[in-house]
Amino acid sequence: INATHTKSAIEELPPEVTLSFAPDAQRLQYWIDRARAAGHEVLIELPMENFDYGRMKMHPQTLLAGRDASVNVARLNILLGRASGYFGVINYQGAKFSGDATAVRPVLEALNERGVDGSLEEASFDTVADETRVRYVKATAPIDTKLTAADINLELLELETRAKETGAAMGAGYAFPITIEMAKIWTGELGQKGILLAP
Repeated sequence: INATHTKSAIEELPPEVTLSFAPDAQRLQYWIDRARAAGHEVLIELPMENFDYGRMKMHPQTLLAGRDASVNVARLNILLGRASGYFGVINYQGAKFSGDATAVRPVLEALNERGVDGSLEEASFDTVADETRVRYVKATAPIDTKLTAADINLELLELETRAKETGAAMGAGYAFPITIEMAKIWTGELGQKGILLAP
């Protein structure tokens, strides 16, 4: 959404950091092409209905709970048709949508047919992803819910601990300047800690 922050993320973070893009970003294909040229894997963000849907302006193609499969799959196709060069999707919000397995299933089936992977954070995706055979991962934690260097560093250390305990961990954050700066420092130190950064 912010060209300056997007440019910083693409240029300053190592290629192993996967970047996601909002489907309504200006010059979306340009930014995806630029990210890929810098070696980053790319995800498209899918707006999904949250419990407070309607209180804030949402994307017109937001995937909605309780809607007929044809409505959400049509919306999904519009979102995915905005650009090319991504390998998967990631949710933007979606607590309400993800709790509706009937709404989730046709969306994941459509993703499976397209060969698109998912990074989807809500619990009910677990079962439906298994049933539809969509490759799926859930972020361990958001790293920047509090926008201070100390808080982000604490979340990154928690991510390290989780990776060491379970063999892998995924963190997610936004393209805030402080997030980019802390991620840049952190990724530069992982090798000496015996942690491999992987896309």
